[in-house]
Amino acid sequence: MTYECFDVSIEGNIAHIILNRPDKRNAMAESFWCDLPEIVRDVDENAKARVIVISSTGPVFSAGIDVSMLNGLNGNPDKNAPTYGARFYQTIKRLQDSFNALEQARIPVIVAIQGGCIGGGVDMVTACDIRLGTEDSFITIYEINAGMTADVGTFPRILNHLPEGIVRELAYTGRRMGAKEMYQRGMLNHVYDSQTAMLEAALEMSREIAANPPLAVYGCKHMITYGRDHSTRNALDYVGVWNMSMLIPSEITEAFQAKARKRDGKFADLPRKRA
Repeated sequence: MTYECFDVSIEGNIAHIILNRPDKRNAMAESFWCDLPEIVRDVDENAKARVIVISSTGPVFSAGIDVSMLNGLNGNPDKNAPTYGARFYQTIKRLQDSFNALEQARIPVIVAIQGGCIGGGVDMVTACDIRLGTEDSFITIYEINAGMTADVGTFPRILNHLPEGIVRELAYTGRRMGAKEMYQRGMLNHVYDSQTAMLEAALEMSREIAANPPLAVYGCKHMITYGRDHSTRNALDYVGVWNMSMLIPSEITEAFQAKARKRDGKFADLPRKRA
């Protein structure tokens, strides 16, 4: 299938989603918000891959929401109309759902960031599992410069990666945070001297993940997210119930045998989700 904002390929249990509007600085057009969750959910729900890699093209990872779309959101001439606020709220919920798909996917999502990651780009990368960056990469919560409050996912998620005081500084000032600082503060897992090196590392990491039992990887992702959002007591109880329900002895045996014999494991894919 052809998309306005993306190129998509699947090879070796790895789905590679590439932002491909470099002439528009990979700004997020209307179709972006519809196509991204559709792509991610199709890969996940139909068990087409075990890992998703998101990368971009050109010197800028993403300039955020397309200005033409933003104008459309604010294009109602009567801001005092009773339906305006409700309609705007529905639109924001739809945009939020696009990035919720990344967090809700059963499989890990690795994002590779080069150059600027601006506004909506920050919303997106904070919803991913692992973030890699080039030396010239940076983030900026740019919405403050446009007289807005970031509303598509940055604030509830970036607090999982950066200290609250730093988040407040970034949000109030709109300043750039470069790769070195992002790495030091834990926003980036690794930093690379070129996009080529970063993509090679992202794909190698994906191959390592894809070689592990998919059900166990799914359990890790689900439990990490649940543990982040719940008390330790509730998370401990839930992981016990999860393993009681989900552990498959034959997968454990296969994992040990594969390691002992220095061969690739033969693991079952996740089941397709039913409508």
